[in-house]
Amino acid sequence: MKLNKQFIFSLVLMVLASAIYRVFPNRPMGFAPQMAIALFAGSLFVKNKKLAFLLPLLSMFISDGLYQILYMNGLTEISGFYGGQWKNYLLIIGLTSIGFLVKQEKIASIASASVAAPTIYFILSNGLVWLGGGGWHRPKTFEGLMMTYADGLPFYPNSIYSTIFFSAVFFGAWYLIKRNAAKLNIA
Repeated sequence: MKLNKQFIFSLVLMVLASAIYRVFPNRPMGFAPQMAIALFAGSLFVKNKKLAFLLPLLSMFISDGLYQILYMNGLTEISGFYGGQWKNYLLIIGLTSIGFLVKQEKIASIASASVAAPTIYFILSNGLVWLGGGGWHRPKTFEGLMMTYADGLPFYPNSIYSTIFFSAVFFGAWYLIKRNAAKLNIA
């Protein structure tokens, strides 16, 4: 895939817009575009894995930086940077890998990945919180693990909805761009 200036500008704009959206006040818990960006970037840059991993990580890092600035100025209770945050970045990299398997022309492939990604993220991130003693510091028992998953449930449905929604936006826009470029013999 040839990366022209307009395409690069569009990707930068997507990353910035999604980073800014993530710090919007009163945004529904868990409703953010970063998982969809991971899937889209993985699907789009199968041969350029560095770029595939960079897009969602950059979006997360910028939004975490914005959160930190807001936090330091007393405008939010959410700290942008915290201990163990590297685990979230590692999980996003894993979700990007799922994107490598997405068939861009297959709605079922995009939809399946859009449900699988937040589900895998939910299971692994809450499991890591429990193992690390974070969150509500649940006991290291099976019951404590289940309590940790229950603690994370308010975020889970919105993460599925947002990943489906933003995947539809990203993959749909990409489909239209490719279709129009082919009609105009640009591609």
